[in-house]
Amino acid sequence: MFDTHIHSLFSTDSVMDADQACGSAIKLGLEGIAFTDHLDYDFPGEIDFLIDFDEYFSVMDGIREKYKDRMKVIRAVEVGIQPHVLQKSEELIRKYPFDYVLASIHIVGGQNPYDSEYYSGKTKKEAYTRYLEEIYYMVRNLESFDMLGHFGYIVRNANYDDRTLRYTDYSDLFDMIFKKLIEHGRGFELNTGTYRAERPDVVYDAEILKRYRQLGGELICLGSDAHQADHIAARFGHFAQLLRDAGFKYTVHFENRKPVFDKL
Repeated sequence: MFDTHIHSLFSTDSVMDADQACGSAIKLGLEGIAFTDHLDYDFPGEIDFLIDFDEYFSVMDGIREKYKDRMKVIRAVEVGIQPHVLQKSEELIRKYPFDYVLASIHIVGGQNPYDSEYYSGKTKKEAYTRYLEEIYYMVRNLESFDMLGHFGYIVRNANYDDRTLRYTDYSDLFDMIFKKLIEHGRGFELNTGTYRAERPDVVYDAEILKRYRQLGGELICLGSDAHQADHIAARFGHFAQLLRDAGFKYTVHFENRKPVFDKL
């Protein structure tokens, strides 16, 4: 297996350096990891999610060489998209030789759904619909990316009694997103980090996977979104079985921006 969503110290919200991550991944028996460190232009608040990518590639090339006989190290980026930073983000993506580009939504209308203020005055339907609409905008307008990141970001700190994001409640939006991804030869990640803690008020709706597969979707990857070593490959066994049950036979990782299929 590959963990396709890992953050090193290049991401200001991570406490794990690249060597730590590689050591943990090897102990877990992973074949490789992708360092999807953050690029988020105009991120509100005091946190800076911008990276010197010249330095990033210098460090990651050294890490790749160091671990080349034990695992694959994938040079990647998690780009956070807002409509007004789309062009600027595209320019940076095209500037560097990433193996993999993961596109995510972290900010909606200037607000971060990780913060409780986003949900103030909104019903669950309103808050989740707005988030999925931003995802649909991104997959229609961002030209250079490989996979869509974490649908489940919206549920992480939502303050509703039932936080689960269900396909049937947003079926039209999910279908539009899936069809656009499939049309352009892209897919999405099953982000296990959102579901590290097993809680009854938030579960992963397997109908999301089943519908994507029913529509012809094939590209899917597992990513832990780990910011510390003990979160790498979180619950991969459980979610690999969920994928098999939904009809998937492979996950993918990316090398030189091309999908590589890994048998489940």
